[in-house]
Parts: sequence; structure tokens; C-alpha cells
Amino acid sequence: MRFSTTRRNAAIAAAIAGSLLLGGTAQADSYNNDGGMMEPTTQQSDPMGTTGTTGDTASMSIVEVASGNDSFNTLVQAVQAAGLGDTLSGEGPYTVFAPTDEAFAQLPDGALEYLLQPENQDLLAQVLSYHVVEGSVTSSELSTGGVDTLGGGVAVAVRDSGIVVNNASVVNPNIQASNGVIHAVNRVLLPETLQQQLASRLGVDSIY
Repeated sequence: MRFSTTRRNAAIAAAIAGSLLLGGTAQADSYNNDGGMMEPTTQQSDPMGTTGTTGDTASMSIVEVASGNDSFNTLVQAVQAAGLGDTLSGEGPYTVFAPTDEAFAQLPDGALEYLLQPENQDLLAQVLSYHVVEGSVTSSELSTGGVDTLGGGVAVAVRDSGIVVNNASVVNPNIQASNGVIHAVNRVLLPETLQQQLASRLGVDSIY
């Protein structure tokens, strides 16, 4: 399954490209975190995405919604550090597979601190772009197959037990925003190229 690029949404790709510094040309060319589909790390609380979290968030931008949700403190910090706050507050619409704070905590020791350093803004922007899809796509509109993010392709599996993106479960789907929709996931999505790059810089064998 592919979502085609539109002229209106091409601006976010340009914004992300503009935020990449020095080594920011790595191509995200893998459809999953580690070369194949895996079972999700935990069972999602609302597997088919029938409830979501809407409340008054439909009038708020993606960044505003995330800023007001205690599950996304780390994500908001990362978005600001990557220089993408204005972009994700823009017209959109966008779909964001948003890692929770617990998802970021699963990264190796020192990984988050490394990504948040100003000199690594390029790498951080690449990581975040792998979580953003052009257009607003609710959980009911997702189907099993490949989806193009701004950082490369991800593999979506729609199962009776819930929705899996690469090897991450959607744990809170359909959080509405004025410029798109957020699906909370329980792992940070990383294509193989970025996994290798980050592991090399951290001096570890693997990220997951």
C-alpha cells in the first residue's frame, strides 16, 4: 500500500532535507527495523484502533497534541531538537507513527542523548522522518503492505490482534489533530541503514 506524494505535502520533505547537516544523506531503504517482520514487543491496548484519543485535540496541531500528552515528552524534545517543530505544526496533513517515552527508553544506553546533541541534528531528523507519512491515514484506512514515509518504506501488518509497523505495535491509534493524525507506537522505527549508522557511532553491535 502506497500513499502518493502531493505538491502541498512536498514542503515537509523539503523542510526535513533542509534540517540535515553534513552527513544527512543516508537513505532509509529497509521496510523494517531488522530485516524482517517480527512480532510486536507488547500487545496493544486498542488493537483495531476503534477508540483513539480525540477530546479537544482536533483543533490542535500535531506538535500541540504531542506536547499535551505525557506519553510523548521525549518525542516533543526530539522534534524540537531536529528543527521540525514548525513543519509538523504546519498545514499538512500528516500521519505520525509516534514513539512513546517508553519506546525511546528501549534504545541502547546513550542513544537518545547522542541523537539530541546539536551536532547530530541530521541523524535525528532522518530518524524522525521515518515516522511521518504524507496525508492523514486513520487506522481503519491502513492495510497490510508497504507504506512510504518521508524517510523510506515501512511494513504495515493489520492483524486480528492489532496493527504492527515494522516490529512496533500501535498502542494508541487515531489521536486526531488539526493537521493530521497520530498513532502511538511502542518502539522507535529505524531502517537498517540508520540502525547500522547509529550502532557504529555508539560503538554497539546492534540497536535492537
